Amino acid sequence: MAALDPVAFVRATSPFDALTPAAFQEAAKALEIVFYAAGTRLLTRGGMPSEHLYVIRKGAVRLERDAQTLQVLEEGEIFGFTSLISGKATIDVTVEEDLLAYRLPRKQFQALLGDAAFAGHFASGLAERLKNSLERSQVASFQPDLAVPVSSLVRGPAVRIGQDATVGDAARLMSEKAVGSVIVDSEPAGIVTDRDFRERVLASGRGPDTRVVDVMTAPLRTVPAEMPVYEAWRILLDSGMHHLPVVRGADIVGVVSATDLLKCTAAGPVAVMKRVERLQGRDALPGYGRKVSEMASALFAGGLEPIVIGGFVARLNDTLLGRILKWAEADLGPPPTPYAWMVFGSEGRMEQTLLTDQDNALVWGDDTEEARTYFGALAEKVNADLQAAGFPRCPGGYMAVNWKAPLVEWEDRFRGWLDRPTPQALLEASILFDFRAAHGALDLAPLDKVVQRARGARTFLAAMAKSALTFQPPGTLMLRLRGDSNRFDLKLKGISPIVFLARVYGIESGARSSNTLERLAAAFQSGLIAKDTCETLSEAYRYLLRLRLREQIRMISEGRPPTNVVSLSDLSSIERSRLRDTFRAIEVWQERASYHYRTDLF
Repeated sequence: MAALDPVAFVRATSPFDALTPAAFQEAAKALEIVFYAAGTRLLTRGGMPSEHLYVIRKGAVRLERDAQTLQVLEEGEIFGFTSLISGKATIDVTVEEDLLAYRLPRKQFQALLGDAAFAGHFASGLAERLKNSLERSQVASFQPDLAVPVSSLVRGPAVRIGQDATVGDAARLMSEKAVGSVIVDSEPAGIVTDRDFRERVLASGRGPDTRVVDVMTAPLRTVPAEMPVYEAWRILLDSGMHHLPVVRGADIVGVVSATDLLKCTAAGPVAVMKRVERLQGRDALPGYGRKVSEMASALFAGGLEPIVIGGFVARLNDTLLGRILKWAEADLGPPPTPYAWMVFGSEGRMEQTLLTDQDNALVWGDDTEEARTYFGALAEKVNADLQAAGFPRCPGGYMAVNWKAPLVEWEDRFRGWLDRPTPQALLEASILFDFRAAHGALDLAPLDKVVQRARGARTFLAAMAKSALTFQPPGTLMLRLRGDSNRFDLKLKGISPIVFLARVYGIESGARSSNTLERLAAAFQSGLIAKDTCETLSEAYRYLLRLRLREQIRMISEGRPPTNVVSLSDLSSIERSRLRDTFRAIEVWQERASYHYRTDLF
């Protein structure tokens, strides 16, 4: 941006970039270049309102109220609009570093407010501004739009057959039309597929005279024509189905198959799922992590949010885990009692996009010596196989080989954390309370019940909140340093402060999910946080996840291992501005949380 002339620089700055050429050209005639030395007071609270809108080219200004710094604005950011719109000076604006700026007089600014897109920039809140402020780096020359309607994949009208038809009739019709399924016009309507012929006819010893209504699937699981492609992916992965009838109103307009969806992108979740389902042995595990990275990269470039990608990754990981556990059971024999394999951390919250350290545990039913021996061996095998697939061993040891016990012991452990919230107990609770049963038949309702009891454990909640508040965003100075000094851990300084505090609010509100966004929503619905707070924090969290994933994908494309460390110098001026807005929103929430939980008294 620094190489642009004044007019081009302003044109590339939001919201001027949204103006029509004619509107911008008229405004550009009135642009003025100004310079102010450090220490200059440009606006004084309660004084004369601003007569200009400023666009910073070089230097910085400090926004203050009651001697407290609200923001520091730098290159590419704008200021003065609040005063111009309200006709009042509500904050102090002081030049922090020698300032070179372009300014637009009040008259031209007010004229531009007639443009809806331009005016909307100033009317929208932080949550809205964060939605479209991140530049996505494309990882391939072409990526499909995964938000297009699923109806765009329909190749023709659905092939139908009457309810009195036989399997032989249906097979001949499918062969004639070159399709893998037919809709059966029964009441309710059903569907029969080539897979049904294999599994429900041939494998069951039935013949071609079998009626289709005896082997079809009914009622139909349909999807609306306007559903995005990625949502159809999700349904296929969750249901295990391979054909989805597409409806517009009450009419079936066609059928989309897993193969149709697979063609959207060879690196999509359907394609990766098929590879996982075809794994025949442990020798095929290496390379799984690379496939997941490729999928995440392709989906992100295709426009999907990291939260959505995280859901796909969790489903794939659960499928892989199921394969690995079956191999272990084949080696060790049937389990002596029902069990559940738990995952936590980002995997438990279904927010993992690239493979990270293992965070898992093992719980089983009957407490016998046989069970302890069996599940000890099971944990060893599964943790080793997960490592071979690309999940590093947890440095802190939070893995099933170390965290395994019968259900009664887990209940005692959970209750102990609530009753005696020592620092170690809080650490363990903050990790394990994000648990999710990824595989197994054991019902973990008793553990859910203990977590629900935490809603009324005020001492525990206050202690957990105080622990969560130790995760602090980087200070204002850190966000303005140059060179290597402006590198910081985005997870530690931005993502974790939201995750850890959302966990406390989620527990207090009785949220049934450990997902961060769903915990924030539950906190709002229960009245613990305001609507604008929920919206701002939710979008701030999405923004941080988008930024981290984009940078990690860039690292991978450059042949470097992905990390959580981000350099401000790699970001655009608007991205740095939004990052500062995000951190400030987190700090404000933390201040409110400290008061809500009375952490100063704990």
